Amino acid sequence: MHSPSPLHRRAFLGRTSQGLGAVALASLMRPSYAAPVRGVLGSLPLPQKARRVIWLTMAGGPSHLETFDPKPKLAEMDGKPMPESFTKGQQLAQLQGKPLNCFGPQHPFAKFGKNQIEICSLFPQIGSVIDDICLIRSMTTDAINHDPAHMFMNTGSQIAGRPSMGSWITYGLGTDASDLPGFVVLTSLGKGGQNQPIAARQWSSGFLPSKFQGVQLRAQGDPVLYLTNPGGISRDQQGRDVAAINSLNKQRGSLVDDPEIATRIAQYEMAFQMQASVPDLMDVSKEGAKALELYGCTPGDGSFASNCLLARRLAERGTRFIQLYHKDWDHHGGVKDGVALKAQEIDRACMALITDLKQRGMLEETLIVWAGEFGRTPMSQGGSGRDHHNKAMSVWLAGAGIQGGMVHGATDDLGYAAIDKITTVHDLHATMLHQLGINHDAFSFKFQGLDARLSGVEGAKVIKDILA
Repeated sequence: MHSPSPLHRRAFLGRTSQGLGAVALASLMRPSYAAPVRGVLGSLPLPQKARRVIWLTMAGGPSHLETFDPKPKLAEMDGKPMPESFTKGQQLAQLQGKPLNCFGPQHPFAKFGKNQIEICSLFPQIGSVIDDICLIRSMTTDAINHDPAHMFMNTGSQIAGRPSMGSWITYGLGTDASDLPGFVVLTSLGKGGQNQPIAARQWSSGFLPSKFQGVQLRAQGDPVLYLTNPGGISRDQQGRDVAAINSLNKQRGSLVDDPEIATRIAQYEMAFQMQASVPDLMDVSKEGAKALELYGCTPGDGSFASNCLLARRLAERGTRFIQLYHKDWDHHGGVKDGVALKAQEIDRACMALITDLKQRGMLEETLIVWAGEFGRTPMSQGGSGRDHHNKAMSVWLAGAGIQGGMVHGATDDLGYAAIDKITTVHDLHATMLHQLGINHDAFSFKFQGLDARLSGVEGAKVIKDILA
């Protein structure tokens, strides 16, 4: 029996341009044909209050004592030795073995909203929407240094290589966006100079398929490297190249059944779609003067305010998880001036994001979380700053079935440790998943023989008191 001659590469590529390649190119060129990435979860076990998450990361460790946790007793004890009953045998970062003196709050607090919630007077715009916010004053974390603390907040583990929460969520739920990633990261720099680098592993998919990893969009310059085609290459040509490459990948995938080949195909297609969708996304000049005034931003300025506006635009376009990093919160010295500068950079933008989503009817389906990686000590460092601290921090949530205008939990009189309704990062993750319609205990991935979970195995609990 005569065997057919082997199909040479040039002939194969020629055929794909007319057959399968033409179909693939049509789907690439017309976004309506492109299907959003599906998650592994089918029908959800819980009512889905949140369709998406916008996580506002204040990188560096905001001081709860100059933001959201008033401590008049600490002010009274300013300059006096910290009672040993608070600190004996406790883990400290850079203050270990040094004199520990109380350091009073550096700014006054004021009351806002129907329930007269006290927050630092530097944040009047956040105060104006406090009735939409649930303030948690009893958050704790396990880590006490920046990188492992970011890892813990993002992945539920201090061990590198675990999936980020954005990857977990897009893995479970997929995305509603067909021409943008399901998990997007935006970063902005503060003007105080404490802009430690944030490693890309913070938005890694870890041991989950890599198509669920976060995609960083740069706030200034080209949002994605190599977004534009080189001179002489048209979009039609680029589309034919991608279609041909993916046809080869599909043929290889049918032979070896490697899930990373499917990821490679999806990423090629997504990259091609993003060449058209990202420039439109980033062009905030179309928003109009009122929107830019609300956020207090200038198009292309790379600010936290501009990133908040981009977060709303991503949410409108179906992106499932949007994470903003704003750096420069690491105030080992000069906490008074440092937090004042941070307030100028974030206060109006946070208010605008809540207000904008609410006006558009999107807040009820968008969970906003504001959090750093840890808090700061009530003891002075260098006379004007505060050290890292993991026993007390403040975070807040808004939207998606979260009760507004309330405070959950409390720290002791000096702000050293959470003492009432103590909550953990695992609890925060469990609550986020709950609002997304996911049972955190049952949402796992088999890795190295264990059922790995975002919410850990230590017994996380949904913070039910804050749910509407």
